[in-house]
Amino acid sequence: MSRSALLVLADGRFPAGGHAHSGGAEAAVKAGRLRDAADLEHFCRGRLHTTGLTAAGLAAAAALGHDTAALDAAADARTPSPALRTAARRLGRQFLRAARAAWPCPELDALARDFPRGTHQPVVLGTTARAAGLGPGDAAHCAAYETVSGPVTAAVRLLGLDPFHATAVLARLAADTDRVADRATAAAQRVPLGGTDALPAASAPLLDITAEQHAAWPVRLFAS
Repeated sequence: MSRSALLVLADGRFPAGGHAHSGGAEAAVKAGRLRDAADLEHFCRGRLHTTGLTAAGLAAAAALGHDTAALDAAADARTPSPALRTAARRLGRQFLRAARAAWPCPELDALARDFPRGTHQPVVLGTTARAAGLGPGDAAHCAAYETVSGPVTAAVRLLGLDPFHATAVLARLAADTDRVADRATAAAQRVPLGGTDALPAASAPLLDITAEQHAAWPVRLFAS
């Protein structure tokens, strides 16, 4: 298991397209629900324990080698917003391009062939982790961390937030991120017994609603 590969995969500079997405932060800023570092921490904590947990479970299951078609269908079922499903597949396509360049392997080639329009990003992330020699816990940690690091990075641009204060938010969320990743990994290990129903299906309805509103904006800084 390569810890260096884990660092590459979790690096915000990995060219997976995440920089173009705010994870709902842009809509929250416009609605006045996200104004400062304290609001950002609350926003990210809620996102981590809902969509983050769900994404981490899917990524861990993919890293374990579970059927990607079933996982893609499970991701669809857990993403009620059409705008977010589109964003997840767009991110999946971009992530897969970078992954195939970094860790070429038949599994990633098969994913590109079987899902020409893209599969959900957590499924790609987990499959990539497997290709890089990482385990399900590593994939879950990457997915969970990405769930909060994206909005934090976006908030620096949207609010002019002090980067030091933004990074402090991530540091304060570290223990929660670990717990979410561990819970997601445990759930993924139950898939052989319970199928994809064993995976987390936590939801954040307000994120779904604001994602649909955000997608209709004529001018926006972020794609989602």
